[in-house]
Amino acid sequence: MRPPEAELVLAGRAWVGGRLQPVEIGLDGEGRICAVARTVPGQRRHDVGEKVLLPAATDVHVHLREPGPSDAAESIVTGTEGAALGGVGLVGEMPNTEPPTTSPERLEEKAERVHGRAAVDVLLYAAPDGPETVRRLALHAGGFKLYLSPTTGIDRPWAASELGPLLSELARVDLPVAVHAEDPACFRAGAEPADTGAWDEARPTEAEAAAVVRLLDAPRSLRLHFAHVTTAGLVRTIRDRSLSSEATAHHLLLSTTTVRSALGKVNPPLRSEVERAALWEEYRSGGVAVLASDHAPHPRAAKDLPFPLAPSGVPGLQSTMPLMLARVARGDLGLSVLLQTACDRPARLLGQPMGRLSVGHRANVLVVDFRARTRLRGERLRSPCGWTPFEGAEVVFPTEHWRDGERIVEDGEYVGRPHGRVVRPEFAPGAVRTTTAS
Repeated sequence: MRPPEAELVLAGRAWVGGRLQPVEIGLDGEGRICAVARTVPGQRRHDVGEKVLLPAATDVHVHLREPGPSDAAESIVTGTEGAALGGVGLVGEMPNTEPPTTSPERLEEKAERVHGRAAVDVLLYAAPDGPETVRRLALHAGGFKLYLSPTTGIDRPWAASELGPLLSELARVDLPVAVHAEDPACFRAGAEPADTGAWDEARPTEAEAAAVVRLLDAPRSLRLHFAHVTTAGLVRTIRDRSLSSEATAHHLLLSTTTVRSALGKVNPPLRSEVERAALWEEYRSGGVAVLASDHAPHPRAAKDLPFPLAPSGVPGLQSTMPLMLARVARGDLGLSVLLQTACDRPARLLGQPMGRLSVGHRANVLVVDFRARTRLRGERLRSPCGWTPFEGAEVVFPTEHWRDGERIVEDGEYVGRPHGRVVRPEFAPGAVRTTTAS
């Protein structure tokens, strides 16, 4: 059957049928994909030649720092423009802002900040401060975030004795629930940590494991997702329970050996090179469900403080996809794994019709030239923080980014308009978890 005529046709190569091959993607007037075929008739045509057409990524774990201090190292404007430049079409904005997003009123206020200022779409997480607030928050939030240990903006995490009633209530509202899983009871006291190796010892993998195990018997209807898991063993434990987890670029590519200063201070910590290598192998073999950035920038001056005083967190929103695209270009990572973990599964986790080059999905499309490799420079990133723990790493940035059929990045430059909107899950997710490494 002949495909319908499209308003715009994007022609190039795409991952179809397990290989890269020539394809044409038809876009309708509503910014949706209406046809994917070898040849699609259309009113306008944009041929990218040998470059590759990919779905835009979804980053489920982002800290845009609004509301927050006037000298914050990020904003909704800069963060979402950085997302667009890095190939991300939707960000999941975390609630540990100043003040934290704990009420419908604060959700509404944050949504107003997004309106007319965001380059890409934003899904807002809420942080419930009690079981009785879950139902009201669920009318406005796109998801929930639970903190089981202290971290930036969260001084009082949930105690184990408080979790039962909260999880039962969260299971009733059918929204994704991301968890920062570390058990403070397993943190090790001692001398103040002076580098990332000591930070790893102070907040060891046992703290993660204890917090994860505590939640494995949560209500089965709970849409549970474990954030920034740092070890391959925990990834397998979570997967064996058919639950979802994410790995970050910094935990996949950096270790206590490669970055020792506070530029690598994160929660949970960077791990040893042995642990990092095992996590990377688990990821590249298909065992990790989701790739996320945990983008959490701080001013460079704050990260230059003595290690115990420096805040935890690194920027990653603009760099995560380019870092992984470079790994694909080098043959270290399969394109199919990247598409599953950065595009398809995270979009389904958040209930969004994007992440695949499929009929009916939003026309959020990247154009990538895998030959155009460059080096990452923190001062060139859109984030005001001006630094990256990946300084000098090889990257491949998208040359174009189309959002709902409108080009917002051209020749690697942001050319869009602030048309991003606040979204909530449009449908319950399909299988966002990987059951076996493939």
